[in-house]
Amino acid sequence: MEKISEAVVSKVRMEAQNIIKEAEKKAQEEIERARKQREAKLQEEKRKMLEEAEEEAARIVAQASIKARRQLSSAKSDVITKIIDKVKQELSEFSSDENYFLNLIKEAIDGLGTDKSRIYVSPKDVSRARKFLERDKELASKIMEVKEDNLLGGVIAEDIDGKLRIDNTYETRLEMLLPKLLPEISKELFEAT
Repeated sequence: MEKISEAVVSKVRMEAQNIIKEAEKKAQEEIERARKQREAKLQEEKRKMLEEAEEEAARIVAQASIKARRQLSSAKSDVITKIIDKVKQELSEFSSDENYFLNLIKEAIDGLGTDKSRIYVSPKDVSRARKFLERDKELASKIMEVKEDNLLGGVIAEDIDGKLRIDNTYETRLEMLLPKLLPEISKELFEAT
């Protein structure tokens, strides 16, 4: 019986060892599977973090690029504004020759097409305009009044009722020219040669 008992114990031991080996093997497989899952999860988290970091970096670069373009555009605009202001200052100090000034007055009066009108000129040109009218009786017959206005130069002609106006001032002429000139000025100033 002892031999039977030993054989049973031996068989139980072997089965126990097999069960333990199987359990250890399954545990190792489970550990390995868990390790792989953890590794995969870590890789996924790294990928997500890297993706988020790249997106954030791209956003920061895009914002910086937009800000730089705005600053550049603002600087260019400031330069153009300074140029226009300088031109206006030059125009306010400019004293055109008599023929040019007289032609501006005649163009404006002819544009009105009325027999009775008034003109507005810059303070510096009031006396010149009156002198022209003293010398040119035909023009003087159409202009009833010479008034002073805050103009850089040139003339505004108005019918006697104030309903129709022709603006032949330096400011208006400049404003009409600017859309044509600004692209050329920008090209000259800001495009690389």
